[in-house]
Amino acid sequence: MIRYLYAKELEALPELKNSMFRDRADQFKTRLGWDVTVDDAGFERDEYDDLNPLYVIYQQADGSHGGSMRMLPSTGRTMVNDHFSDILGGGDVRSPEIWECTRFCLYRSAQPRTAAALMLAGGEIMENFDVRHFVGVFNARMVRIYRMIGASPEVLGSTGDGRAKISVGLWSFTDETRGRVAQKAGISPALSHLWFDRAFGPEGLALAQSA
Repeated sequence: MIRYLYAKELEALPELKNSMFRDRADQFKTRLGWDVTVDDAGFERDEYDDLNPLYVIYQQADGSHGGSMRMLPSTGRTMVNDHFSDILGGGDVRSPEIWECTRFCLYRSAQPRTAAALMLAGGEIMENFDVRHFVGVFNARMVRIYRMIGASPEVLGSTGDGRAKISVGLWSFTDETRGRVAQKAGISPALSHLWFDRAFGPEGLALAQSA
């Protein structure tokens, strides 16, 4: 199932929290060789995890992490604006209608549909939080994954070549995209809505939108 949790809520679910940060270390440090920090507990965390982001997490049946992504409004500090503005020609991306999506992570043995399930959940955020676009940085290996789940971004700029290519992309989510991604995820739109409503509900959504 999909969980929507702000950083301050993670402590209530230690198995989910711990496995997510360890899977991030496994993906970004071990498998991809990125220059990221892994602490003594084996967690990969950065400065943006301290900003109380909203995590979208695919929780496996045993309560552990299957995949996740991290969301922050672009009106505050974001990775794109702080570290990758050169790709955008020195500009930045700031709008109440745009959120940043980073740390798209999949457990090493995740089911193939997990990436699509996360993207479907992203569509719920767009629809319910009045967000028109997600912005994010991605590397060359993610192009195939986005194409496979039917949700490729508009590329705003790139640097590097081949496997070293890094791009900034902008995602939108139409009704057509929702149907395509839901089919890839094997999750009905009705079930996707239910998971979102369980996380927020009318009162919780109002609080989240005013935060």
